[in-house]
Amino acid sequence: MSHRGPEARRDLSVAALARVEGEGAMRVRLANGHVEHISLNIYEPPRFFEAMLVGRHWHEPPDITARICGICPVAYQTSANEALESIAGVSIDGPLRVLRRLLYCGEWIQSHALHIFLLHAPDFLGYDSAVELAAVDRALVERGLGLRRVGRWVIETIGGRESHPVNVRVGGFYRAPTVGELEKLRGPLEKGLEDAAATVELVAGLDFPDLEIDHELVALHHPDEYAIDRGRIVSDAGLDIAPAEFGEHFVEEQVAHSTALHARRIGSDRSYLVGPLARYALNFDQLPKSARDAAIAAGLPRVVRNPYQSIVVRAVELLAAYDEALRLLDVYVEPERPFVDVVPTAGEGHGVSEAPRGLLYHRYVVGDDGLITAADIVPPTSQNQRAIEEDLADFVEAHINLDDDGLRHRCEQAIRNYDPCISCATHFLDLHVDRQ
Repeated sequence: MSHRGPEARRDLSVAALARVEGEGAMRVRLANGHVEHISLNIYEPPRFFEAMLVGRHWHEPPDITARICGICPVAYQTSANEALESIAGVSIDGPLRVLRRLLYCGEWIQSHALHIFLLHAPDFLGYDSAVELAAVDRALVERGLGLRRVGRWVIETIGGRESHPVNVRVGGFYRAPTVGELEKLRGPLEKGLEDAAATVELVAGLDFPDLEIDHELVALHHPDEYAIDRGRIVSDAGLDIAPAEFGEHFVEEQVAHSTALHARRIGSDRSYLVGPLARYALNFDQLPKSARDAAIAAGLPRVVRNPYQSIVVRAVELLAAYDEALRLLDVYVEPERPFVDVVPTAGEGHGVSEAPRGLLYHRYVVGDDGLITAADIVPPTSQNQRAIEEDLADFVEAHINLDDDGLRHRCEQAIRNYDPCISCATHFLDLHVDRQ
């Protein structure tokens, strides 16, 4: 890098950002000491999952959509099942509901542990990768891997395998595990509960850059439990709707600089945010006591508006998922049948669940012949992309005097605050900063 005076253009390029999922580029243009333009460019080729679902039988989406993401396939299966079961008027309760929620806890555990220890913590601890961190603090990385391993074990025990579970079907499961099979998880979950509590304490002591966001916070809410696999869609701005009303309040739109859609709230100029910060703010009272106590001890306010502190909120949710998994083990009894009958019915169904990254919405229209005629899937990253860009602009504006290396690092870290799932393939980010 060379300087050619105050009006010289400065180009900063990052060959790869290895700790997000997918391919993208960020471009920042600075002029006269201010941010003139900023965009998060997603150039992932279209994957056509929605088009792929059209013409398929009503029972196929849980298996097909699980392939969208290798980190949160359970979320896609759950939202798909909720939508298809709603068409038939079927509600899953009792032991089958316990299994569905326990499976979801396994996904939250493995995803949050992965993000906290392998993707995000190296930013705060001054390392470029988890491999570098392991060379200095092997025990810390091994703790993260151990926490994640338990989540994957839960998924395998209930879902049939760790990645893209094959035991999930509309109406329940192909096979229900025995009490004895689930009891084998108790010891690892109890040990994980202790490690998760220590993780909250650890990440609460990290140094967080200053940034305050003012997005509308949107998440599922259920009065009796921390909303993961069911609930109403609420916000801190007074929104309170059923999943079937999602399309009346939110819309996805194409933007020129990205192949990924951007979602917005209809009738509002304010961006909205889904994910850990939104869930925590809207559902604090529904957290297990262990997680509430850990959050208070960590000094977290009831509403966290610094996205860099999302790593602490994820740790609180990791602890909550362990606590909830153990509670579910206590109440599980083997069901008489592993599924309830779902009779294919023509109609439109909607399903929403909370992927680790945020709200995941599915909509299906099924014809009289049981074939799908329309499918819509709105993932968390498309809903957060506008907020990510705005937060990047605010951060760069406030830290414009950082040198290129410092600015690059902080921008990458800011993107990882949201754990964006750009795709499930390679990891790449080109960062170009034009200073005029």
